[in-house]
Amino acid sequence: MEAQNEIAVIMAAGTGTRMLPLTKTTAKPLLPVLGVPMIETVINALKKRNLLKIYIVVGYKKEQFEYLKQKYENIELIENTEYLEKNNISSLKAAANVLGKENCFICEADLYITDDSIFHHEFERSCYFGKFIEGYSDDWIFEMDNNRIVNIKKEGTNLFNMAGISYWLKEDAAEIAKALDRAYKEPEHGKLFWDEVVNKILDKVNVGVYPIKPEQITELDTVEDLKKIAG
Repeated sequence: MEAQNEIAVIMAAGTGTRMLPLTKTTAKPLLPVLGVPMIETVINALKKRNLLKIYIVVGYKKEQFEYLKQKYENIELIENTEYLEKNNISSLKAAANVLGKENCFICEADLYITDDSIFHHEFERSCYFGKFIEGYSDDWIFEMDNNRIVNIKKEGTNLFNMAGISYWLKEDAAEIAKALDRAYKEPEHGKLFWDEVVNKILDKVNVGVYPIKPEQITELDTVEDLKKIAG
């Protein structure tokens, strides 16, 4: 693809406790999946869009991510100094000063992307990548009204599930940055996921769902998830 006026933020600061004992020595996003660190499957897929910059928010074992700056062009590491005390709201807050500069992907780092064609799309609006799950799901889901997300929450039936990647027009990303500032003034903000901050401004940002197939992105939370892929 031609060069895009886009950036990406990959959140990779967490301790990955559900992947113990593997994460005792290795940051979770750097654990190999079929020989490739999972975060590199995200980076390689994003690279297809010729982004201006990929920002990686690091915290736990931050020094282990340094090699990525030499291996890939246009990688910048941002340190989240609050990762031990706060939820992933702190990772996006650490990158808040780049939100609103350009259209922006926001990605989890613990993903295994098998099909980079999911990025071969011209995004005309902000959207979450979503997997439609028939039946009940206890994961994060999107409630819709006329193709617009009107609620983001846990648990639902016959709805799109969050897939760990979203795309934001720069004006909407700027609204997220402002919402993060407001949230940080609240005493209990450290318990929030960043998507809960977005949920509070869905009246200000027009966000849809970009449908993907479940097999195109796998979120890896546990050692058992890794074993399933490895066969």
